[in-house]
Amino acid sequence: MGTIEDDGWRQAMRQGDFPSAWRISDRILAQRLARYERQAHLPRHLQSVWNGDPLAGKRVLVRCYHGLGDTVQYIRFARNLRRLARDVAVWVQPSLQSLVTSAAGVDHVMPLHDGTPDLDYDADIEIMELAHALRITAHDLPGPTPYLHAPPTHRPICGPDRLTVGLVWSGGDWDPRRSIPLAMFGALLRLPDIQFVSMQRGPASAQCSEVDIADASTDDVDGFAARLRGLDLLLSIDTFGAHLGGALGVPVWLMLHSDPDWRWMDDGDTSPWYPTMRLFRQRRMGQWDDVIADVAASLSQYASSRSAEKGRNKAIDLTFDP
Repeated sequence: MGTIEDDGWRQAMRQGDFPSAWRISDRILAQRLARYERQAHLPRHLQSVWNGDPLAGKRVLVRCYHGLGDTVQYIRFARNLRRLARDVAVWVQPSLQSLVTSAAGVDHVMPLHDGTPDLDYDADIEIMELAHALRITAHDLPGPTPYLHAPPTHRPICGPDRLTVGLVWSGGDWDPRRSIPLAMFGALLRLPDIQFVSMQRGPASAQCSEVDIADASTDDVDGFAARLRGLDLLLSIDTFGAHLGGALGVPVWLMLHSDPDWRWMDDGDTSPWYPTMRLFRQRRMGQWDDVIADVAASLSQYASSRSAEKGRNKAIDLTFDP
């Protein structure tokens, strides 16, 4: 259970009030240091690393102790860190190693493991502490996008005149409210002029056969990123794929339950973190029908506008055909 300070921090972040969030983070850090609190016995994702010392001119080790989506969201701040640090090394989940190498501000990338990093450094910090240490403001977001890069690929399954939409419907166990039963997408998947493909990773990908949707996913993160680049649009719940699509500059439509994680804020249909993302929110707790209906209406309109645009482009090509 979080403390009152933790709850205050989350509320400030939900409102986009970064200065208040950092003041709360300052108090939490000061209290931890005053208690001489060591956290090495805690699970890594619960450990605080930064001791508050300045990072300017130092060789900084960034430890990626949270989830893949957290790393993807926060690696953008390596660019800000490198402006003041002498060297930036990132100790990252092995599956993200190649993508993180493409991020601006990263000098070295090493695979995370259970031991200790084989590197000399002057200061270290957990990746989700970067925003606090750097005093990030709303004006720093979203920053240059895309900030991760994957090689382009052909669209996994598509016809020349159809919109290619990837679908992710299931997330991990830490918040099952995020997931949507695949059967609820039945009518949506029958919309005309749209080719849906599954980008669902993990065991839930086996459900594709239940609704006759082609499986274009892969557990290889580099290949997954390349396939995301081949989509016209990613339709996803709050999970790793949505963060990666946003970091790659792919159009993402994100379906959120009525009390989403702090990073998606309290309201609004856009995100300061990802300029190519559109948010669809539950209006009633646990009720996805309205969300899917809103997505269906918007997708129909989007597909029609794309079809009209392709028609205009074809007419222009014919006009100038010698």
